[in-house]
Amino acid sequence: MIRRNKTPKKANINLRFNLLTVIIYIIGIVLIVKLFSLQIVHGAEYREQSNTRLTRESVLEAARGDILDRTGATLVTSDTQFALEMYKTKIDDNELNISILNMINVLEKYGVSYPDSFPISINPYNFTIEGEELTTWKEENDFDENIGAEEAFYEFVNKYEITNTTNIDEIRKILAIRYQITIEGYSSTKSITIAENIPREAVAEFSESADKFAGINISVKPIREYTSGSLASHILGYASQISSEEYATRKDTYSQNDIIGKTGIEYVFEEYLKGKNGTRQIDMAVDGTTTAEYIAEEAIEGSDIVLTIDANLQKVTEDALAANIQKIASGGFGQRFDTNAGACVVMNVNSGEILAMASYPTYNPADFVGGISTENWNNYNNNTAHPLVNKAVQNSYSPGSTFKMITAIAGLESGVINLNTVINDTGRYTKYRDFQPVCWYYTDYHRGHGRLNVSGAIEKSCNYFFYETADRMGIDTLAKYAKYFGLGGKTGVELPSEANGSVASPETKAQLHPDDPSWYAADTLQAAIGQNDNSFSPVQMARYISMLSNGGNRIEPTIVKTIRNSDGSEVSKDEIESFVNQKLGIQEEEIEDIEINQEYLDAVLAGMESVTQDSSGTAYVRFKDFDISVGGKTGSAEAAGDKVNAWFVGFAPFENPEIAIVVIVENGGHGNYTAEVVRDIMEEYFGMNVETIEEDMTAEPYVQIMN
Repeated sequence: MIRRNKTPKKANINLRFNLLTVIIYIIGIVLIVKLFSLQIVHGAEYREQSNTRLTRESVLEAARGDILDRTGATLVTSDTQFALEMYKTKIDDNELNISILNMINVLEKYGVSYPDSFPISINPYNFTIEGEELTTWKEENDFDENIGAEEAFYEFVNKYEITNTTNIDEIRKILAIRYQITIEGYSSTKSITIAENIPREAVAEFSESADKFAGINISVKPIREYTSGSLASHILGYASQISSEEYATRKDTYSQNDIIGKTGIEYVFEEYLKGKNGTRQIDMAVDGTTTAEYIAEEAIEGSDIVLTIDANLQKVTEDALAANIQKIASGGFGQRFDTNAGACVVMNVNSGEILAMASYPTYNPADFVGGISTENWNNYNNNTAHPLVNKAVQNSYSPGSTFKMITAIAGLESGVINLNTVINDTGRYTKYRDFQPVCWYYTDYHRGHGRLNVSGAIEKSCNYFFYETADRMGIDTLAKYAKYFGLGGKTGVELPSEANGSVASPETKAQLHPDDPSWYAADTLQAAIGQNDNSFSPVQMARYISMLSNGGNRIEPTIVKTIRNSDGSEVSKDEIESFVNQKLGIQEEEIEDIEINQEYLDAVLAGMESVTQDSSGTAYVRFKDFDISVGGKTGSAEAAGDKVNAWFVGFAPFENPEIAIVVIVENGGHGNYTAEVVRDIMEEYFGMNVETIEEDMTAEPYVQIMN
């Protein structure tokens, strides 16, 4: 057996300990030598550098993403604006005052304003504040309460040691900036903004003569620009400076001067539009001149939001709605109605894409850029027509007779009527002793429509027919079909504050009218013709009409086509939907899946065609010479304050539907008045006014139609 000598454990430990001691000793010597070099050999050199150079970082603001229409036309973008900032430097008061005066001379040369809150004017000397405000100001500055304006003026001249000029006007200008610095404060790392929106010529002059301006920095700030004025304002929304409440919860990603989306797409997709700021490093000498400047971290611009709307169709829709409201208000249809508000939605019947959405009156998002003026805010806020509200999404209304197609489908599907059922309208519905409503025809002509089938009842908009149909099937069946067609629930469209609306039912009545929760036969009859607690937003109505015309297939309304990141990639549909649902708190509602019999749909649609094509139809006068076959329905719904809201809902072409259009004019009187809006939009969509467009191609904005 071979034996091997083994090193004792203790010996191994001693050897490792000695080796570690040697290594530590060597490292110590190296550190001592290095420290000696820094402090003794090169100490004076490094101290000189630290006394003559300052390094600071500034934010490189990311450009906010654009908002585009479906064709790529830019609706919202970010323009570049230059701002003059000033940092504290190691110079005396005299040099600082000289630098400030040099800055002011350049700013005034190019007509750029600068902050001036110094409360003393000259020629003659006067305080620009008075009363308690002046008393408080004197106390804050340790002045005697009887001090005069001129004496106080020169106290500040002495305080700031302004000796570089004897010109009183120049002294006053220097005081304005020095006083602002005192109020806001600044340091070598925190700047004060001297001027914004500086022209490029001024930027060039500041850059070329940098040694004349101590501690200045030109920052580049993206400014929101709404390229088409008020076009699509209720869709786009607006962005403005972040509020103190918003900043308190977003300090990790926002500064106090950032802009943030407040309404519309700007609000909903803020997280995508914002982008990520970068960092710029600036080296300055102690006298404030810049010695070096470079990008430490690149800014990443925000994602672009591509909408489903067509800008040209959007403009036609807004113009047609505005013109129609003004025509109704002026008595252009023979009878005047006191109206000043309305909404319109144009939807692709198969995809649910919103091609145009208008709300009247409108507003200009540019008014909010940089902060809205008190005058403009009061004009908007005090306007009884509520121009800041998107009535197509945020308001809900009783649908009136435009609801009757739901009653018809529900009656047919439940079997209480069939395609051959004929109901005799005698004018007054007398089944119930305590509630005997009449058909509108009886009110106007003192007789009923007579015998009608379901298509004829829709064409004539016969209340009596639908009273009887609803009474046979009951409210639960009616409510079930209303909900299937997307009524009385949020659509999930990517816009804030969507109205939920409501479908008339015993449950709804108990919730909305707790003092009288009982359900009566009269409630069912009223619900059948679109009254009672039926209340729907125009975008819900557009989905309903789209589903009627597309074979009863459920669709999800959308106004966002895609989101394009700055690297060219696109955000998935699933991610967009999940993000929107979370941002807006949308919870998907379980809706019973129903397969609608196509024969029943055809009968209902035939009635809608007769509304526009048959001489006895309620909208025939608006479409009698129209080149496109249209299915439609008028509606006049009672509203609070003895008002009658006017509806028209339609789709085209009748043979192969592509678009559905819904219009409501608040207190518009008669539904057939609003049919003019639908006709004008269809003319544009189907290219029936090409000559007009070609003649007006010089007008801005012009966007080619792409269907």
